[in-house]
Amino acid sequence: MRDAVLAGHRGDAEGAARLAGHDDPAVRAAALAAIQRAGALEADRLMAALSDPAPVVRRRACLLAGGVVRAGADTGAVGEALGRVLSTDPDASVVESAAWALGEAGASCGAVVVEALCAVASGHADALCREAAVAALGAIGDPAALDTVLGATGDVAAVRRRATIALAAFEGPRVHDALRACLTDRDWQVRQAAEDLLGRDAPHPTGAGPEGEDTGGGDPGGVPPGSA
Repeated sequence: MRDAVLAGHRGDAEGAARLAGHDDPAVRAAALAAIQRAGALEADRLMAALSDPAPVVRRRACLLAGGVVRAGADTGAVGEALGRVLSTDPDASVVESAAWALGEAGASCGAVVVEALCAVASGHADALCREAAVAALGAIGDPAALDTVLGATGDVAAVRRRATIALAAFEGPRVHDALRACLTDRDWQVRQAAEDLLGRDAPHPTGAGPEGEDTGGGDPGGVPPGSA
């Protein structure tokens, strides 16, 4: 793996490419990142890595795809491939990473991708996947996702936080009503997000605060999932 990492820092795309077929999945994942660092990662190679047998490689491919779609290069093909990952990958960490990458694409995502994200946000067994999908739906802002985001305000705390923030991308009385309902949520971060979005600076109810509240797991920060 050291050779793959060094190849990326040296800009040696050919050397990294030779390691991309290594038997060790960790080396393949490092080689993929090295090729990207060397500026030679093409969409075909990236999409092939999304179906690698090893989750660590697929996860790394998703994270690198986030950079591709953020830059606006090959967004359509890569976005569709990430949408298929959402629907078919059995590894939760890969699904989470794919959802994060699609959030980087924002409004350029099409209806099929939005539908796949909605399915993850409302039905995936892993809360981290639901959380990442809700965050992506907020970044995309497609009105077709509103029902899903509203439904997520009743999920575990980490997902509710994401859903409350995601409502900033939508408009209408249903959004306003949902945010007002969030003002009484048992999680203080949900309440605070709702207050901020409603333009309020109301104090927490007596006795309410972060101590002893439902946390629901997950990372409330906007950082990509780990690639280890």
